Amino acid sequence: MPADNPVLVPVLGDQLTRTLASLRERTKDDTVILMMEVWDEATYVKHHKQKIALIFSAMRHFAAELEDAGWTVDYVTLTDEDNSHSFSGEVARAIERHDPRSLHVVEAGEWRVQQAIEEWPDKFACEVEILPDDRFICSHAEFREWAEDRKHLTMEHFYREMRRKTGLLMRSDGKPEGGDWNYDKMNREPPDGDMDAPARPLFKPDAITQQCIALVEDRFGDHFGSLESFGWPVTRDEAEKAADAFFAERIEKFGPYQDAMVHGEDDLYHSMLSTSINCGLLDTLELCRRAEEAYEKGKAPINSVEGFIRQIIGWREFVRGFYWYNMPGLQSDNELGAHRPLPEFFWTGETDMRCLSDCIRSTRDNAHAHHIQRLMVLGNFCLIAGIDPRAVQDWYLVVYADAYEWVELPNVSAMILYADGGELATKPYAASGNYINKMSDYCGECRYSVSRKTGEDACPFNPLYWHFMERHRDTLKSNHRIGRIYATWDRMEDDRKRDYLDTAQEFLDRLEPASKGWARDYQES
Repeated sequence: MPADNPVLVPVLGDQLTRTLASLRERTKDDTVILMMEVWDEATYVKHHKQKIALIFSAMRHFAAELEDAGWTVDYVTLTDEDNSHSFSGEVARAIERHDPRSLHVVEAGEWRVQQAIEEWPDKFACEVEILPDDRFICSHAEFREWAEDRKHLTMEHFYREMRRKTGLLMRSDGKPEGGDWNYDKMNREPPDGDMDAPARPLFKPDAITQQCIALVEDRFGDHFGSLESFGWPVTRDEAEKAADAFFAERIEKFGPYQDAMVHGEDDLYHSMLSTSINCGLLDTLELCRRAEEAYEKGKAPINSVEGFIRQIIGWREFVRGFYWYNMPGLQSDNELGAHRPLPEFFWTGETDMRCLSDCIRSTRDNAHAHHIQRLMVLGNFCLIAGIDPRAVQDWYLVVYADAYEWVELPNVSAMILYADGGELATKPYAASGNYINKMSDYCGECRYSVSRKTGEDACPFNPLYWHFMERHRDTLKSNHRIGRIYATWDRMEDDRKRDYLDTAQEFLDRLEPASKGWARDYQES
C-alpha cells in the first residue's frame, strides 16, 4: 500500500499505456492510480455497444496488469453504488478516500474533457499537475508554431517535417527513401477478382470481456450496434498479436488495395489496429519502425510501407494538431449551410443503395468500416446530400470503435463535409457513382444502375453530385482543383441539367429522417 498522502494519478480510458507521462516517474509505494468507468462518457452520445465493451474491457485488463506489477489501483466500475457519473466527480471522491498531496494527470485527448481537467486546480485542495501527452510525435506547441502564419495547413508539408523528425524512411543524405515522399499514386488499385485477403485475428472474449459485454447488454441495450462478433484486442499482448498478423500477412498488399471495396469483405488488407492505437495499447512509433523494417528486409514494397507510415505520422498527427488548433469552433462549422437531417437508413441499413447498405452493415456488426468506405461512400453521400454536420459528426462518433472526438471531428467536419470551408481539405471530396463503381464491386448487383445518370433507376450518387455542385457553385467555382468541372456542366443542354436537378431533388424529398436518435440532440446543444 502507498504511504500516507500519496500522489493520485488518474488514467483515462484512452491512456492505457505503461509509459504514460504521469506514470513514468512515479514509484509504486507512493502512488495511487485512479481508473474510472464513467456513465457520462458512455452516454453523452449513445456509443456503439462494441465501443463501450472494448474500452471498459481494455481498462479492466490494464488495471489488472498494473496491479500484477505491484501498483495500487483504485478502480471505479460503472455499477459502483456511489458512482458520480463524471470524471470530476470521481476524482473528488478519490481525493476524499486517499487525501493525496498532489494529483498528476496527462492532458485529455478531447476538448470537453480537457476543459473539465483545467478546472481541477481551482476545484481541489491538493496540487494538480497537468502533463503533456508525449505519446504523440508532435506536441500542441510544436503544431501551433508550424501552423502560424501559413495560409493553408497542408498535411503533405507537415508529414515531411514528421519524416525528418523521426527519420522514418529517410536516407543519410536527408532525402526520402526511394526518391519520393509520397507513393499514393501507386495505392489506388481497384479490387482484383483474385484477391484473397487473410482474415484478421479475432480474440475470444475472456471472463473480463464477457463481464463487460453482459454489462453493456444490461445497461446500454438500446444503443446502436451488435456485440455478437466482438473480437477486438483488449490487452497489449493481444494488440501485439494483431500487429504481428498484419506485418506477416497483409502489409505487402495494404498499399495497392487500401482504397478497394468488396461487398461482404470488411477487412481486406487493412491493419485493423486503430482501436488499439487510439486507446493506448500500441505505440505508433514502434509500429512505424516495424513497417520500415518490413521494407528494409524486402517483405513489403515501399508504397505499402510509406502509405502505412503516412497514415500514422502524417494524417493522424496532423488531424490531432488541427483539432486542437481549431477548437472549439470546429464543432459548429457549417460553411456549406447543410441542414438536412440524417436519414433513417444510416441507423437501419435499409436502403437499396448497395454500397451504403454494406458499409452500414459492417459498421453495425463490427463497429468498423475502413477509411475509403467512411470517406467516399458514407461521407460522400452525406456531403452531396447536404446532411447537417452536427448530425454526421455525432453518427461517426457513435458508430466506430476507434472514434474519439479529436480524430473523428476533423475527419468528418473538415475532410468529409468541407464544413470548415477548406482549411483542412483543398477540395470537397464529392464524387458520382463512377468512383464507387471503379473502386468496388458494389454496383454490379445494385438495384440502381450506375450507368444511368437521371431517372428513377439512376444511381443516386450521379444526380446528387451535380445537384451539390450546382447549389454550391458560388462557393466552389474558384477552387482550382474543381473549378473546371463547371465547364462540363455549362456545356450540357438545359434539359439535361434539369433532369439531373429534378432527379436529385425527388430523391432527397423521399429521404426519411431518423426517427430514433442514438446521438445527442445536436439541434438544441
